[in-house]
Amino acid sequence: MKAFLTPLLAFLAVAVYGVPPDVSSTLQNILDNTHGSDLYTYPTDLTRGIVPKPIHSHNDYWRDLPFYSALSVGCVSIEADVWLYNGTLHIGHEPSALTQSRTFASLYIDPILDVLQRENPVSSFVTSPTKNGVFDGYSTQTLYLFVDVKTPGEETWPYVVNALEPLRSAGFLSSVNASSTSVNYGAVTVIGTGNTPLDQVQPLDSRDYFYDAPIPTLDSSFANITSLVSPIASTDFAASFGTVQNTTGAFNDSQLGLLREQIGMAHGKGIKVRYWDQPAWPISLRNGVWKQLFDEGADLINADDVTAAAGFSDYSNYW
Repeated sequence: MKAFLTPLLAFLAVAVYGVPPDVSSTLQNILDNTHGSDLYTYPTDLTRGIVPKPIHSHNDYWRDLPFYSALSVGCVSIEADVWLYNGTLHIGHEPSALTQSRTFASLYIDPILDVLQRENPVSSFVTSPTKNGVFDGYSTQTLYLFVDVKTPGEETWPYVVNALEPLRSAGFLSSVNASSTSVNYGAVTVIGTGNTPLDQVQPLDSRDYFYDAPIPTLDSSFANITSLVSPIASTDFAASFGTVQNTTGAFNDSQLGLLREQIGMAHGKGIKVRYWDQPAWPISLRNGVWKQLFDEGADLINADDVTAAAGFSDYSNYW
């Protein structure tokens, strides 16, 4: 019995107190850094240990901490709904959710720039400027920033372009120019969606923003769209596939055939894919659809529960 209780008590001590039972108080003080030493931190450690994951933080502004919550679990893509009122881009899902303080700048541009400045410190050890991304251990990973324009696009989009100036002037935006054969990826890749006007994106040879093309028509009315215009395309999951009847999330033959056709077509053009409006309940169905999409090559998993999508949940057991 004693042989059984000893490891059990050790386990309970770690579970309850967060430390092994045989750690001395002196060592615990060092572990807690009670003396405030600067030996255990470094300039770029804000996102230390976070592994980027192909997750799109859908309606990111609904989170307790927009951008930061998604960043903390490794989402490589976030989404901001913008509404233009009196020359300011406000953030929210609908007009009744808007406030004066929750703006595109305050919730996204400024926080993203702050993280990038932390990941690109200026010191005597840095011999030339760096352009690291937001993830400490994965400095070349771009952050996709989908800007969902809710007010009329022709008027709103120029304000979005102007709002990007802090990231632009710091050299953090992905871009293309007249001689580009591929996207020059930077720390942040901005993609306009919603009411974003294609005619304010596609005709420009040199730009640092892109367009969210519709997946189903990449071979018809949007056949002239290339990856230089739309590095990622998306579509409404339910509109394309209808209802997934199997509660495990398994597609029927027709749905699976269409999925493979759409992903194959997009990937053939060098365009990544994302599906939104997926089933959220029951959990087994949601997880099954995520797994089916990921297994078939979808490049971003659209998630409202980013903690579960990242695998940090009792309800996500497939990663």
